[in-house]
Amino acid sequence: MAEEETIERISSKTTTKKKEENNNNGSEKENVVDPEFFSCLLQPATADSYVDYIGIRRLLLFRKAESGFRRRLDWRCNGKGYVAYRNYIRRPSNWESLRSPSLQSTPGNSGRWLQSSSPLSHLFEVDSLSSSRDLRSSNHRTSFSSSISDSDLPRRRVDPAYSFVGMHCIFDQCKAAVTVMKFGHMSSDILAYGASDGTLTVCTVSEPPSVLKQLSGHSKDVTDFDFSSNNQYIASTSMDKTVRVWELSRGVCIRVIYGVPSQLCIRFHPVNNNFLSAGNANKEITVFNFSTGRIINKLVFDSEVTSMDHDHTGQLIFCGDSQGCIYSVSMNSRSGTLSRAHRHRTGKRKSPVTTVQYRSFSLLAGGPVLLTCTQDGSLSFFSVALEIQGYLTLRCSLKLAPRVHCIRASFCPLLSLEKGEYIVAGSEDSNVYFYDLTKPKHACVNKLQGHRFPVVGVAWNHGENLLASSDLYGVVIVWKRAKTT
Repeated sequence: MAEEETIERISSKTTTKKKEENNNNGSEKENVVDPEFFSCLLQPATADSYVDYIGIRRLLLFRKAESGFRRRLDWRCNGKGYVAYRNYIRRPSNWESLRSPSLQSTPGNSGRWLQSSSPLSHLFEVDSLSSSRDLRSSNHRTSFSSSISDSDLPRRRVDPAYSFVGMHCIFDQCKAAVTVMKFGHMSSDILAYGASDGTLTVCTVSEPPSVLKQLSGHSKDVTDFDFSSNNQYIASTSMDKTVRVWELSRGVCIRVIYGVPSQLCIRFHPVNNNFLSAGNANKEITVFNFSTGRIINKLVFDSEVTSMDHDHTGQLIFCGDSQGCIYSVSMNSRSGTLSRAHRHRTGKRKSPVTTVQYRSFSLLAGGPVLLTCTQDGSLSFFSVALEIQGYLTLRCSLKLAPRVHCIRASFCPLLSLEKGEYIVAGSEDSNVYFYDLTKPKHACVNKLQGHRFPVVGVAWNHGENLLASSDLYGVVIVWKRAKTT
């Protein structure tokens, strides 16, 4: 009897309270007591337990869950978001000691960009009311995959850190398709791009934006190029079967290396800049001496080497071929000798690899990672085991619509420090897309519209505040990212 009276009294108070709230809000709906509330109270007790223990415990847990929901709601009303709340409650135990002493450990401060050099300051970036994060429970699998079309991508609301204030500048003097583009090494203002008419253009995006040098010498498409570590030289490859080395200060070609097949990709060695590695249509990677132009070493593969990148130590080369295979190659930084270590096929279909990009760290993988993109629209994200000669393990993948043109993709260095893995890629519908590879059902984070022709090249600057994109009409747009407070 006592239990029934207690239940009746509590339910009566709850009903009265809900009626008052609804009257204050002008609601005319009939109040119905939540059945889950009663299930918390009507849980039967066992013979050896305290008569009111289970019901009271369930009630308290129910109220705790409700208070947590209201707390998250308060965060959204204050301009924060669910991700900021999640990051705050998941903060490391030693977070206080790693933060700036001038900032208090409050939810309001946990989402700010810190001015201090705290190693964890980038982990607590805020999502505002326009947050694109999926508010449902997060998926903790280590591997994801999806097949989706560019035009049918389910889009989330734009993430503030992926908001752009507009176009910083436009370069449209090129009369042919701009197929490859890069910012200078550790540079935020030097931008270079190669075109299908054989020209290389070097420009500055700092105020006022202007073209610095026009490098002419190739007779056919520029397929790839790379800056030296000090940005004084550019090495370029072309379909005219040559590798050219350019001195930027004078804007002249100082060396031409002739080959038999078309040269498709090239990289300076990150540690020993006297080494140049070039992939060609003869299924080879050739290591050249930068000073003399002589061949140091060669390594033969199963198909044309279409793209490549070094790891940060210079001891590994990752390259992709025209059949969709990714190779890990060991390289001696002193002698330049090469040896094949591992091979990985990106998919069932044989499609050329258009992008191979290495990054030294990712939170999702907990170490170095590799991004690949193939012409059939497959984006793949691998963790790299440096201690096993660059062995690759697939972590995430996303299948987009097949491409007709060679469209490139790139890591998004800023937000990939979050739990997701963000990349940016061009598309044949003339838009620039941002994807989170760990959210296959809601992969598209943002879309930039401004080009009129297929976008084939994308590149971030070192400061991560500018994104450059190029199209088949020869237009290069530099987008300015909005600052997040």
